[in-house]
Amino acid sequence: MSDLTQPVIATPAPAKIRSQWWDVWAQFRTHKGAVFGLGFLIFITLFVTIGPWLWTVEPGKLDIRNKDVRPIYQVLFDSNAKVSWNHPMGTDNLGRDIMANIMQGGRISLAVGWTAMILAVFIGTLIGVLAGYFRKADGLLMRFTDLVLALPLLPLLLVMMLLFRDPLRASFGPENGIFILIVVGIGITSWMQTARIVRGDVMALKEREFVLAARSIGTPSRRIITRHLLPNVLSPIMVSATLGLATAIITESALSFLGLGFPSDFPTWGKILFDSVDRMTAFPERVIWPGLAISLTVLAVNYIGDGLRDALDPKIRGL
Repeated sequence: MSDLTQPVIATPAPAKIRSQWWDVWAQFRTHKGAVFGLGFLIFITLFVTIGPWLWTVEPGKLDIRNKDVRPIYQVLFDSNAKVSWNHPMGTDNLGRDIMANIMQGGRISLAVGWTAMILAVFIGTLIGVLAGYFRKADGLLMRFTDLVLALPLLPLLLVMMLLFRDPLRASFGPENGIFILIVVGIGITSWMQTARIVRGDVMALKEREFVLAARSIGTPSRRIITRHLLPNVLSPIMVSATLGLATAIITESALSFLGLGFPSDFPTWGKILFDSVDRMTAFPERVIWPGLAISLTVLAVNYIGDGLRDALDPKIRGL
């Protein structure tokens, strides 16, 4: 009877184990600018990728009868403005639809930005890991990095465009050749910051106990780098990648604005800006649309980088 009358003590349920990436996302959500940046980046990516399937107007189609159509909001300021619901963002002096060109140009600009960023991060990570882990290679690789940092990057890119544009266009075609040239040019001139950041983190990590223990049991250097060092330097690499994407988009837009980018019938955001400057006073919206696309995309990517920097820092995440 005494056993039946004893109170039953409820054991607490085991605490639910959350993954580290869930904690990173929880910290990332607290950064309002980063959440806005992520939302806008998703929106602009869907706009330029899925938009052409919904808005079926060809970007290069000439419609002389509907040239110089103003955006639909222009009727709020001028009741006599020439507007058309078939062209909500207006048309240029040749009758080409601006919204279709913004979509097509965004696909190219984002493709250049992502590809150049991946190339720059790969080169910077490779050089940073080699310089940080192998002491003999540190001096040579870092002096080479300092040499590239000392070069004026925009004039260097302009020289590369003038020297290699025609051979690559002859070998791969006008569009593919310029795409390869711009991506390689941006990639090989944007890896230095990533290399210096990764080198510093690797030099600090290689003296930690877990790396020394792995080295003491005969683990080869390749295994130590891929298993122990690279996962621990993933945070600065991801932050550097977001900033590199913004830099690549701005650089491509600058090259296209200077007339050294893609052909005139192959629009990018920078090329649309370049073509709109001559009539900017009479039709300011032709500059506003691509300028807003470039500015907001770069701003969104920078906010995402700030949010990732805070979310991936264990000290800040612990607060």
